[in-house]
Amino acid sequence: MSTPSSPQRTATDPATKARRGIPPRFAPLVFAFYMSALMTLLMSLVITAVNGGIGPDYLAAVGRAYVRAMPVAFIGVLSVRPLVQRLVKWTLADHGAR
Repeated sequence: MSTPSSPQRTATDPATKARRGIPPRFAPLVFAFYMSALMTLLMSLVITAVNGGIGPDYLAAVGRAYVRAMPVAFIGVLSVRPLVQRLVKWTLADHGAR
Protein backbone atom coordinates (compact mmCIF):
# COMPACT_ATOMS: atom_id res chain seq x y z
CA MET A 1 0.00 0.00 0.00
CA SER A 2 1.50 3.33 -0.97
CA THR A 3 1.26 6.53 1.03
CA PRO A 4 0.68 9.88 -0.62
CA SER A 5 3.86 11.89 -0.75
CA SER A 6 3.96 15.54 0.17
CA PRO A 7 3.65 17.86 -2.80
CA GLN A 8 6.83 19.32 -4.20
CA ARG A 9 7.44 22.96 -3.38
CA THR A 10 8.13 25.24 -6.28
CA ALA A 11 10.00 28.52 -6.46
CA THR A 12 6.69 30.36 -6.58
CA ASP A 13 5.45 28.67 -3.39
CA PRO A 14 5.18 31.31 -0.59
CA ALA A 15 6.87 28.94 1.86
CA THR A 16 10.09 28.94 -0.18
CA LYS A 17 10.36 32.70 -0.65
CA ALA A 18 12.79 34.64 1.50
CA ARG A 19 11.10 36.43 4.37
CA ARG A 20 10.96 40.16 3.87
CA GLY A 21 11.64 42.47 6.72
CA ILE A 22 13.80 45.21 8.10
CA PRO A 23 17.57 44.62 7.72
CA PRO A 24 19.29 43.27 10.88
CA ARG A 25 21.37 46.43 11.30
CA PHE A 26 18.18 48.15 12.48
CA ALA A 27 17.64 45.64 15.32
CA PRO A 28 18.30 48.21 18.10
CA LEU A 29 15.65 50.56 16.66
CA VAL A 30 13.13 47.76 16.15
CA PHE A 31 13.74 46.51 19.68
CA ALA A 32 13.30 50.03 21.08
CA PHE A 33 10.09 50.51 19.09
CA TYR A 34 8.47 47.26 20.24
CA MET A 35 9.66 47.63 23.83
CA SER A 36 8.40 51.21 24.11
CA ALA A 37 5.12 50.40 22.31
CA LEU A 38 4.26 47.51 24.61
CA MET A 39 5.40 49.15 27.84
CA THR A 40 3.60 52.39 26.97
CA LEU A 41 0.40 50.48 26.28
CA LEU A 42 0.66 48.56 29.54
CA MET A 43 1.42 51.67 31.59
CA SER A 44 -1.31 53.69 29.85
CA LEU A 45 -3.86 50.98 30.65
CA VAL A 46 -2.86 50.81 34.33
CA ILE A 47 -2.31 54.50 35.05
CA THR A 48 -5.52 55.55 33.28
CA ALA A 49 -7.49 53.00 35.29
CA VAL A 50 -5.91 54.11 38.57
CA ASN A 51 -6.39 57.83 37.92
CA GLY A 52 -9.79 57.85 36.24
CA GLY A 53 -11.27 54.44 36.74
CA ILE A 54 -12.65 52.17 34.08
CA GLY A 55 -15.67 53.87 32.62
CA PRO A 56 -17.33 54.36 29.26
CA ASP A 57 -14.48 56.51 27.88
CA TYR A 58 -11.66 54.40 29.35
CA LEU A 59 -10.24 53.18 26.04
CA ALA A 60 -10.38 56.67 24.53
CA ALA A 61 -8.48 58.02 27.54
CA VAL A 62 -5.93 55.20 27.21
CA GLY A 63 -5.50 56.08 23.54
CA ARG A 64 -4.87 59.74 24.34
CA ALA A 65 -2.33 58.82 27.02
CA TYR A 66 -0.65 56.33 24.69
CA VAL A 67 -0.26 58.85 21.84
CA ARG A 68 1.35 61.34 24.22
CA ALA A 69 3.62 58.86 25.97
CA MET A 70 4.83 56.69 23.08
CA PRO A 71 7.34 59.17 21.57
CA VAL A 72 8.78 59.85 25.03
CA ALA A 73 9.09 56.13 25.74
CA PHE A 74 10.72 55.42 22.36
CA ILE A 75 13.34 58.12 22.84
CA GLY A 76 13.79 56.99 26.44
CA VAL A 77 14.44 53.37 25.48
CA LEU A 78 16.93 54.48 22.81
CA SER A 79 18.64 56.76 25.33
CA VAL A 80 18.99 54.33 28.22
CA ARG A 81 19.77 51.22 26.16
CA PRO A 82 23.58 51.63 26.38
CA LEU A 83 23.38 52.20 30.14
CA VAL A 84 21.15 49.15 30.62
CA GLN A 85 23.52 47.02 28.54
CA ARG A 86 26.43 48.10 30.80
CA LEU A 87 24.40 47.43 33.95
CA VAL A 88 23.48 43.95 32.70
CA LYS A 89 27.10 43.19 31.86
CA TRP A 90 28.18 44.47 35.29
CA THR A 91 25.48 42.47 37.07
CA LEU A 92 26.03 39.11 35.39
CA ALA A 93 28.90 36.89 36.48
CA ASP A 94 31.77 36.43 34.05
CA HIS A 95 31.29 32.97 32.53
CA GLY A 96 35.08 32.39 32.51
CA ALA A 97 35.34 33.10 36.25
CA ARG A 98 33.33 30.00 37.20
